[in-house]
Amino acid sequence: MAKIIRSQRAGTSSVRSAPKKKVAKAAKPLSKGTAKKAPAKKAARKAAKPKPWTAEEVYEAFDRFRKANPEPKGELEHLNPYTLLVAVVLSAQATDAGVNKATRPLFEVADTPEKMLELGEEKVRDYIKTIGLYRNKAKNVIALSEKLIAEFGGEVPRTRAEIESLPGAGRKTANVVLNMAFGDRTMAVDTHVFRVGNRTGLAPGKTPLEVELGLEKVIPTEFMLHAHHWLILHGRYTCLARGPRCEVCLINDLCRWPEKTV
Repeated sequence: MAKIIRSQRAGTSSVRSAPKKKVAKAAKPLSKGTAKKAPAKKAARKAAKPKPWTAEEVYEAFDRFRKANPEPKGELEHLNPYTLLVAVVLSAQATDAGVNKATRPLFEVADTPEKMLELGEEKVRDYIKTIGLYRNKAKNVIALSEKLIAEFGGEVPRTRAEIESLPGAGRKTANVVLNMAFGDRTMAVDTHVFRVGNRTGLAPGKTPLEVELGLEKVIPTEFMLHAHHWLILHGRYTCLARGPRCEVCLINDLCRWPEKTV
């Protein structure tokens, strides 16, 4: 209803509309089945989660790897622990084949930190210029060589923390060097191992460290010396990122991947 308000000053009156009361909108009714969607999705996710491998299955998988390839070798060419360290640092975001092509002539003239420093950063760049990020990698090779001489007597250190302290070296680098040069039972997780650990359900994880720790937890000690090589080779030649070769996979009957083709 309009309300009449008289003005005392002019004796006139004006009409103002009374403020409208806000009416709360009725809640939109849920369509049939809407209330059930969220629980249904959760249930589907739970159902899709693969069943963890049993200890017997893990043992069987690595026993098969061992029988097929008793002494697996890393594919990075090297002459000693130092050249292995350099090769692994150079292999970041590069193929082993590409690194080997560049390091063969490099290691002929520089297989120690002292010889690498004598060669110098500019010449190191010339040797490795076919490798991605070669400028920064050449700088790291010179810097890690200087640190090896200054702090470790020119020798590759024996602990993960010390290797990780070197320019260009991370946890994966340390694990590879400790395993291949010194025979430690470490698990180096590269892109291949990360894919195999997750795809097969053997050790799922969101980060390389999660996969590494998961694999260390489930793989029996007797297999750990060669385990990361078996997994790398499996990911590189069988469990491919695109078009995995499930038909020739040694562990296809154990694999939890729902999209496997056998």
